[in-house]
Amino acid sequence: MVKKACIIDDDKLYVSLIKMLIKKNELAQELVIFENGKLALKFFEEQLGKQNPELPEVVLLDLNMPVMDGWEFLDEMETYAGKLKEEGLKINVVSSTINPVEVAKANSHDIVNSFITKPINKQAMIAAFSV
Repeated sequence: MVKKACIIDDDKLYVSLIKMLIKKNELAQELVIFENGKLALKFFEEQLGKQNPELPEVVLLDLNMPVMDGWEFLDEMETYAGKLKEEGLKINVVSSTINPVEVAKANSHDIVNSFITKPINKQAMIAAFSV
C-alpha cells in the first residue's frame, strides 16, 4: 500500500470509481484529487519548493481535461523530472484512447511510468500502484 496517491481527472464518475477501487484493494492510505492539470501543477510546485516535500507516490493522470490538459501538465512537470524520479514518483497516464501515436507520445515523457486505457481494471490499478 502506498502512503499517498493522486488522481488528476475532471470526470467525477470515473474519480468515484477509482476511489472505490483504491479503497477496496487497499492501494493507498491517502488520496489527493485535482480536476485539472493547473490545480495539480500548483500543488506539485508548492510541494517541490519545500525542504521535505509530501508528494504522492503514484499519480493517475487523465489526458483530456479543461483548463490544463494532461499533455500540458506533463510538459510542465518535465522541468522537475530529476527531482520527481529522486522522490520515486510514478505518473501513470490514463486515457480512453488506444491511438498508438498518443501512447508513444505519453511514454516518451521521462516521468511517465505507464499508459493505462480506460476503463481501468483491477489488474491495471494494482500494477500502477506497485512501487
